[in-house]
Amino acid sequence: MSFEDDLRQFGPDAAYQVTPDEARAYCARLTASHYENFHVVTWLTPRPLRPAFQSIYAFCRWSDDLGDEVGDPVRARALLGWWRQELHSVYEGNARHPVMVALADTVREFAIPPVPFEALISAFEQDQVVSDYETYDQLLDYCTRSANPVGHLVLYLARAFDAENARLSDATCTALQLANFWQDVARDLEIGRIYLPREDRSRFGVNDADLHALRFTSEFGALLRFEVERTRTLFQAGLPLIPRMPRALAVDVELFSRGGMAILDGIEAQGFNVLASRPKLGKLTKLGLLARAFLGRLRPGLPRAEYRVPATARTHCEGTAT
Repeated sequence: MSFEDDLRQFGPDAAYQVTPDEARAYCARLTASHYENFHVVTWLTPRPLRPAFQSIYAFCRWSDDLGDEVGDPVRARALLGWWRQELHSVYEGNARHPVMVALADTVREFAIPPVPFEALISAFEQDQVVSDYETYDQLLDYCTRSANPVGHLVLYLARAFDAENARLSDATCTALQLANFWQDVARDLEIGRIYLPREDRSRFGVNDADLHALRFTSEFGALLRFEVERTRTLFQAGLPLIPRMPRALAVDVELFSRGGMAILDGIEAQGFNVLASRPKLGKLTKLGLLARAFLGRLRPGLPRAEYRVPATARTHCEGTAT
């Protein structure tokens, strides 16, 4: 089913009614049907937490698609405004959309405030009006809304949200967002977006004509090398979060961190030429990262405390697909 089909079925003008079980099943299907560099919910994710992860992923997926898939910035902004009202319904106790019905359980169980969800919608609204970033600082500011809130949501699910964990998570999430930008330079150019800061392009002598023509030059290679190295530094800065997480979720956090660094390795392995082909992680690489993260769960340095499973979460996860 395409996103337009989903929008016709569950959009602002659609008439429908879903039960909580149907809402959770919808989020599970949506999560399973979309492929990123890694599956959001792996078989290592604690089963009681899977419905919560799926509801948050479904919220992010809908937000992203409302921003990127409707093909009209004016319509996208209107739909994102509607989506914000649907989010408000979660906190007002009258959620209707299947994603919001499922999300209401998650918000209630884990005491999640609306701030990270609002920030994500704000980032997708910004995408409709900003297509080029002048400075790296401006790009980092965008990441505080487009990426970092996701890490905060994971911390809430882990019952591990505090200032230090949020700081470490921000480094990891910003790095993941930047790695995705460097991986997808050509794809983003196709939809009229450039995330390579103009100040960096000027510093390395990358001109707009070559960039839009997807011409790989030594200047572009030097620019990508620079961006990759400082993104690696961010990943390294976030790694101390892993042993601070509950053992049950440390594996997933490490998997995404190591996976992001593997994307950077892939960019370097093809000589930083992301204009000719998009670097991807092969199956063997993914299996190796998964094995490394799984074995990391057994390291003595990881916290001994196990994640506490709420009774309501145990009820909700019965029969949930992996």
